[in-house]
This record gives sequence, C-alpha cells and structure tokens, in this order.
Amino acid sequence: MDRIWAPWRMEYITGATSKGERKCFLCIDEKDDDELLVIGRKGKAFVIMNKFPYTNGHIMVVPIRHTGSLEDLTDEELADMMKLVKIMTVIFKEEFNVDGLNVGINIGRAAGAGLEEHVHIHVVPRWFGDANFMAVIGETRVISEHIMQTYKRLKERFIEKMQ
Repeated sequence: MDRIWAPWRMEYITGATSKGERKCFLCIDEKDDDELLVIGRKGKAFVIMNKFPYTNGHIMVVPIRHTGSLEDLTDEELADMMKLVKIMTVIFKEEFNVDGLNVGINIGRAAGAGLEEHVHIHVVPRWFGDANFMAVIGETRVISEHIMQTYKRLKERFIEKMQ
C-alpha cells in the first residue's frame, strides 16, 4: 500500500491538550465554532465538518453533551440530532445535487467507532461514480473541493434554512 504524508492528522490521533490529557474533539465551546468547522447548532446538538472526510461534504451530527451511549441520550437530544440530519439532507440535495446519502452511527470499537466516548451520526454525501479507480485500485480517496469552501457553502445554506 502507498503511504501519504498527512502530518495534520497528528492532532486527531493524539487529541492531546497542553497538560498531556486526551481531550474529546467533539466537546467544543460555541466560541470556537468557525475555527472548528461547526456548520450550525440546534437545541442540544450541532453539525460539524469531518476534518478527515470519506467524501466531499462528510459531516457529523453531535449531541452537545458528552456521552458514548446512544441509549443515554435524552429524547430531546435525539430529536435535535435527527432534525439536523433532516436539515442537512435537504441542503445536500439542493446545494450539492447528491445522488444519495449514507447516514450512520458507529457504536463501539467493533463497529468501527473512531471515537467511542462521544456518540455522533455520520452523514456522507454520495454521487454515482464517486467510487472510481482511485479508491478501488489506488486505495486513495480524492476530495474534489477544499474543505473550507465546502464549509462555507454548507454554513451559508444552514443559516438560510434556520431563518
């Protein structure tokens, strides 16, 4: 398999604070929303860009409260999360002209959870032909738009939808 240098991933891998403690990268303060690529908030949940996307526009819907257990979420938290999934579905259809979406939750390490301690919902836009030879043969994904441009487009549409 080929190797690609990605030194920016070290922040994700270590998740360390200045005191050497591991910090949950989904436990964030509203004042850091733009820096951390938070698209928007609704009630007890928020939408954030995945900094290590599967495809262009890969986002996560996250409860504000830190919990790794789906069953520990309140009905209000679950409702706010699903409302955000619905809003983002509409935005992806209108703004990105998607052919489909993968929506999923990885619970537990065996299920592929990269962060077991803070449950979240992945929303991954899909287009016919997005699994081309690069992914199949080269084991490499090509993201067609800079993450900051995608963030800007999604955030603008989110603000419009919330008004």
